[in-house]
Amino acid sequence: MPAGVTWGQYISFSMAALVSMLAGSQMVHMRYHPLDDLQKYINKELQNFPENIQEKIKQELKEEGVLK
Repeated sequence: MPAGVTWGQYISFSMAALVSMLAGSQMVHMRYHPLDDLQKYINKELQNFPENIQEKIKQELKEEGVLK
């Protein structure tokens, strides 16, 4: 193992790092709600495309369940 660390210490550290990463990302989603306004951003970006392409992309996103 790296730097003379035992397997038990290595696995313990890896699990603690994984749990803290998952807890941190969950906290960000609970506090800031980053995906709540996704529909608004998608529609804003679609404005940059010609009308016929907008409709095609909107239809594909609706089929995939991204747009409502």
